[in-house]
Amino acid sequence: MKIAFIGIGKVGFALANQLQKHGHTIYVGNDNPNSDSVLKALKANPEFIAKNVSQAVKVSELVFLATPYHSNQQVLANLPFEGKTLIDCTNPVGAGITHALKSEQSGSEMVQQLAPDASVVKAFTIYGYENFEDSSFPAYNVKPAMLIAGNSQTAKQEAAAIISQLGFECVDTGPLSQSLHLEHMTLLWVKMVRMYQNPNFVWGYMQR
Repeated sequence: MKIAFIGIGKVGFALANQLQKHGHTIYVGNDNPNSDSVLKALKANPEFIAKNVSQAVKVSELVFLATPYHSNQQVLANLPFEGKTLIDCTNPVGAGITHALKSEQSGSEMVQQLAPDASVVKAFTIYGYENFEDSSFPAYNVKPAMLIAGNSQTAKQEAAAIISQLGFECVDTGPLSQSLHLEHMTLLWVKMVRMYQNPNFVWGYMQR
């Protein structure tokens, strides 16, 4: 599959690098080909292909948004998604590890407003990049859970296939409005990381 990444920092690179190892073609979208993040990513994985953001989205079948949240409005303006799935990996984190939108609206709902012709799915936000670099927990006989939300069942199925490839159990939490709760899970995860000084933990989903 041809996959575009808008944003190739720690989260974006960890996901893109693993997906490239699974045989996907990775396009790094950035309107500045000489940006530090792009050059660093291409050096670490020369298989990546750099294009400007609009071209990367246009040639890809699936798009990941992994930018700092405050950049979304500028980055998403007038992009040609044409109904493609946009996996939103961003989180609106404010001062003191609070919800930057005051919990009045989820960041993903805002992303959907900024990209109305995309099918937005919230995913890969409830953990840090460390668990995207390596999703294995060999001491446990369960896969780590990856909670998602979105309004399009087709888009969620597409995201679920990628999630399974990366070693997670996909758990559908419902419509995109549920993203607000996933964003609060992110804040909880970050606060726990700071408390225990350990980012290498995940959530599990078990049912009878």
